[in-house]
Amino acid sequence: MAIGHFPEALKDVMRRKGDTLANAGRAAHVDGSQIGKIVKGTRKASEPVMRAAVEHYDDSQLFLAAAAEVTGGASAPWLDNVDLHRASVLLKTLEEMKEVLEASGRAPISKTNEQITESERYQIKQLLMETVEAITALTHLAAVLCKEYSFSWLGTWKEHRAELKAKKYMK
Repeated sequence: MAIGHFPEALKDVMRRKGDTLANAGRAAHVDGSQIGKIVKGTRKASEPVMRAAVEHYDDSQLFLAAAAEVTGGASAPWLDNVDLHRASVLLKTLEEMKEVLEASGRAPISKTNEQITESERYQIKQLLMETVEAITALTHLAAVLCKEYSFSWLGTWKEHRAELKAKKYMK
């Protein structure tokens, strides 16, 4: 999902769940007509409405669409024109991870920004772009695994954050 795609993601999850505008409105603490306007694109979803909707549906695609809306697109986009079978996503993720490893061997990250040449800056930029591509692939792998095996997307991230806090990586 890219910027402005929350309405389509909400409409899609409602269709998949067989939900009505009224039910979605109750879940998001607004009137069903507001949800209708959001999915038609005539009204922008507020952050509280997006938060309530993503928590209610616990759908990775909807979470990514909401993240894109809130961050202006500074998050992994939902890929809606690829094979999202779990095996295909796993193979693509492994490919993207290998590309990060290869690029990391070429990028002179032991140097500071002031020490690098233009050629080295390009190598570091390549590592950055391969990393972002791997993040997108890994995000989709997590999404597909959650969907296929009925794990909670939100619960997975809550558990991950708890582990990071337990390891003192976060306060």
